[in-house]
Amino acid sequence: MIRFVRISIFALMASIIISGCSKETSEDSGESTGLSIEYEKITLDNGLEVVFHQDHSDPVVAVALTFHVGSAREKPGKTGFAHLFEHLFFLESENLGKGGLDKMSSRIGGSGANGSTSRDRTNYFQTVPKDALEKMIWAEADKVGYFINTVTDEVLTKEKQVVKNEKRQSNDNRPYGHTNYVITKNLYPEGHPYSWEVIGTLEDLQQSTLADVKEFHKKYYGPNNATLVIAGDFNLEDAKALVHKYFDEIPSGEPVESLPVMPVELPETRRLYHEDNFARLPELNMVWPAVELYHPDSYALSILSELLTTGKDAPFYKVLVEEKQLTSDVSMYDYTSEIAGEMRLQVRAYPGVDLDTVEAAVWEALRRFETEGFNEADLDRIKAGIETNYYNGLSSVLGKAFQLAQYNIFAGDPGYINEDIKKTLAVTVEDVKRVYQKYLRDKNYVVTSFVPKGTAGLALAESTLAEVIEEQIVESGEGETFETPGESSYERTASSFDRTVEPPYGESAEVVVPDVWQTELSNGMKILGIQSDELPLVQFVIDIKGGMLLEDPSRTGVSNMLAEMLTKGTAGKTPLELEQAIDALGARINIYASAQHISVSGTTLSRNYAATMELVEEMLMEPRWDSTEFVLTKQEILSQIEQSKGNPNALAGEVFRKLIYRDNILASNSVGTIQSVQEISMDDLKDYYERNFTPNLANMHVVGSLGQNEIVAQLDGLQERWVPKDVDFPDVLNASQPASSKVYFYDVPGAKQSVLYFGYLAMPETDPDYYPATVMNYILGGGGFASRFTQELREGKGYTYGIGSGFEGDALPGPFRIFSGVRTNVTYESSALVKQILEDYPETFSEEDLENTKSYYLKSNARAFETAGAKLNMLQKLSEYGWDASYIKDREQAVKDISIEEIRELAKKYANPNNMYYVVVGDAATQMEKLKDLGFGEPVLIRDLESIPVGEMQ
Repeated sequence: MIRFVRISIFALMASIIISGCSKETSEDSGESTGLSIEYEKITLDNGLEVVFHQDHSDPVVAVALTFHVGSAREKPGKTGFAHLFEHLFFLESENLGKGGLDKMSSRIGGSGANGSTSRDRTNYFQTVPKDALEKMIWAEADKVGYFINTVTDEVLTKEKQVVKNEKRQSNDNRPYGHTNYVITKNLYPEGHPYSWEVIGTLEDLQQSTLADVKEFHKKYYGPNNATLVIAGDFNLEDAKALVHKYFDEIPSGEPVESLPVMPVELPETRRLYHEDNFARLPELNMVWPAVELYHPDSYALSILSELLTTGKDAPFYKVLVEEKQLTSDVSMYDYTSEIAGEMRLQVRAYPGVDLDTVEAAVWEALRRFETEGFNEADLDRIKAGIETNYYNGLSSVLGKAFQLAQYNIFAGDPGYINEDIKKTLAVTVEDVKRVYQKYLRDKNYVVTSFVPKGTAGLALAESTLAEVIEEQIVESGEGETFETPGESSYERTASSFDRTVEPPYGESAEVVVPDVWQTELSNGMKILGIQSDELPLVQFVIDIKGGMLLEDPSRTGVSNMLAEMLTKGTAGKTPLELEQAIDALGARINIYASAQHISVSGTTLSRNYAATMELVEEMLMEPRWDSTEFVLTKQEILSQIEQSKGNPNALAGEVFRKLIYRDNILASNSVGTIQSVQEISMDDLKDYYERNFTPNLANMHVVGSLGQNEIVAQLDGLQERWVPKDVDFPDVLNASQPASSKVYFYDVPGAKQSVLYFGYLAMPETDPDYYPATVMNYILGGGGFASRFTQELREGKGYTYGIGSGFEGDALPGPFRIFSGVRTNVTYESSALVKQILEDYPETFSEEDLENTKSYYLKSNARAFETAGAKLNMLQKLSEYGWDASYIKDREQAVKDISIEEIRELAKKYANPNNMYYVVVGDAATQMEKLKDLGFGEPVLIRDLESIPVGEMQ
């Protein structure tokens, strides 16, 4: 599920020309933005609305099909149906057969067919090489008109288990996972379409029948309730002809009436609390009823939420973070949906903080907002970044497709982007003050306190225990077992032509490697760039080698804290002044640390690149070393570490990392430990900076609409001021597999799922076997729905919502890792099935598997350089490994040459189940003992991260 949020757009002045009643075209004059956006919309006789947008910059096409149906169309007691259909549509259709679009995607080089469901819509989307456009239109038409007959009782029973696993993973087995359930249940009156969650309840899912599902489909999934968007590199007339060919004969569905707007009024403030089994920090949520999507007041409410929380001068930051030091962050947003909306405020406090203190601070911040107010400059600060955000939203053809669909469905016109932005930019100081008075001041609200288990005293006073339904762990439950669906027998829907024949590929989509320029400054910093004129943006990343590798192993977290501190002002600018200078440019500058680097990343409008780089230079060369910010940063990191202790996925990663890296510093978390962070002083940061911050270990990567000369000309200051120095690095890490497998079980009592991390330390990306091994892994676990793991554990057994595997090396050896979250009562069965798949894989890898693997890797290269992020990733590989840009072509040839015998040998060598660490995070009382049957001896029980038996890791 992906929450639907209105996208703010800056100055896209679109004019609409209507020709007849079924065809619309739009072209942006480009006068405001310098960017031309064109689209054309047609409406078929059956009601399907189709929007076309051509973009020939990359040989790819995005196809997005959106139905105007979400959980709001469901009925109490029959919830979760829209989300269930998000799943069902991928399983089978009459003419694509079992596996449907997922199976085809694995062959055609698609981005991985996916979908999302909100309260108000369900969408299905994928980006493919342009030669697969007809295949995608054929497949989407099969989804609309030739699908429902394939849904049988067996199929429904299996997919219920998958959805239930998704709910466990997304809600039941993670910190604060029940928050939204409590809020919606208490904010909206019983029976309101938003009073239940999008995913539904486990009980409703279990009780749903095939007749219920088919009735829901008949009502809402006709072409007259759908929008199809095709965006990318295609011929417009050809695409129209294909749409008519495959969609015209699909009959219209039942008329779907629009839901009326249903605003909410709370008769009283409702205060609820819940003791969360996974939470380690107390969290406060305050939610006020607000307005629906595109309501005139929604624009001012959105800006109000940012004025209250965004930036160091915002009242919530000043009171809760800076002055009272109750939390490291306060977030607030205007959550608008089709028929109602809400203003949400969230504060995750520091450990042990009483939430009554937090609520009092919230009211103090709001009173300060009322008395001190804000001005036009504050509004300008909020609006300055909107233009950059707008362009970022257009960086991929899929982003453009989403945008066009959104406006077409909820505003009835793709061209509404014009009105939307005009209303955003027209918001005044008076508008914001007015909506504050109308929707927040002295208004009733829902407030929730989610506190760690056993700390009910931290919840707000006079709170009522929230009703939260938690699933009980049982060894077998009603409806948890089923027969794997076999070949379905059903009546085929008539068609005027043979739809069982998959369309041929179109014009070949050859990958074009971008031209890369390289240079080196006199101080040793290397610059690599790609000029891309699609958008008036520049994106950059400066990677400085070092990171945690250069830390004292007894005091980890120094580089992470240093990176944070470099963003907290400069010698000549206070933290607030630096923030305001960045915001005034509409730029984004982040500095962060990882195991092997400290990195500076940024995005800016091309016209502001020079000014942005002046700020980057100042941040790197003139640290402020602000003592107040040092205290706040340390508190934030300590809170982050504490919070991660309640996340089963984070715990699995921690245990796995300690096992595979053993006594190497990389076994540590790069943010540090509670003890190490507490001991870090400002002198530690200064010492690391003086010893290790050097340009001869720095590589700058730039993608944008400026050329090499313009990029390099703005680096004179860094070249002159940043002096190179020698830095000693620790010994290179050696990869190794354990001589025999062992199970390590981290106990989380009451866990609703078990998290699985299986694997070992493999090899660096520079190893000759790395890419061939990655190719080998595609059918095993790297290919999503094409993989054995997914087909057998999810599609075959319903044990999991998702499972995958992959190699993660870079310049140093990295792990091969198999990862999943599985239903608690099938922890052993899932682990044993993974082991069996690994054992069987070398001998069962077939010629068909090889053909699908090659087809995917060769065709997916068409998508390799579509976005600025993808181009930056390529440049980082070139600088880190010393490769030439032609490595993409070398990899293409490697795929063409690889044989089935090589795949089998690679599988035996790098995916051997008898040479791995098996990490399980779950409920030890009910699940650990059974894992002895894997044949790897007695499982090792781990109760905390400090008790991992290092001696057994050798």
